[in-house]
Amino acid sequence: MNTRDDTFYMHQALVQARKAAAADEVPVGAIIIDPRGEIIARAYNQVEHRQTQVAHAELRALAQAGKKRGWRLDDCWLYVTLEPCAMCMHAIKLSRISGVVFATSSPIFGYQLDNHATFPVYQWPMMVKSGVCAHESAQLLKDFFKHKRRAPSGSQK
Repeated sequence: MNTRDDTFYMHQALVQARKAAAADEVPVGAIIIDPRGEIIARAYNQVEHRQTQVAHAELRALAQAGKKRGWRLDDCWLYVTLEPCAMCMHAIKLSRISGVVFATSSPIFGYQLDNHATFPVYQWPMMVKSGVCAHESAQLLKDFFKHKRRAPSGSQK
């Protein structure tokens, strides 16, 4: 069994989150690793750029990984800098990913807020771990939104 270095992989997801921030997107990044620990997908939020709610980092990473391995991502792990929303978490479960590691919780859109909205089709055994590089991820988000609040009203999207 391969031992995962959660901090290393979360740092790779944070690289993606910084790319999102540089593109004026909410700084969320995601990667997916295969059973050998190789990164098979890297993505960041592109909701504003693509003008679609399905351009979340997690969904983009799932699509990339699916092109390499097929849609069933058994024994793969997803690392994301912010707790997935319910939409993303259901897609993650449908992809049959073995585990999700997220850095910081989302008090507004996190899937845990929608725990009552589960469906039997989503009952795939999956491990979830939180708090890996939480401070770094939370600070990136705080800095991004602090900058957005300071920006002149005409420059916000």
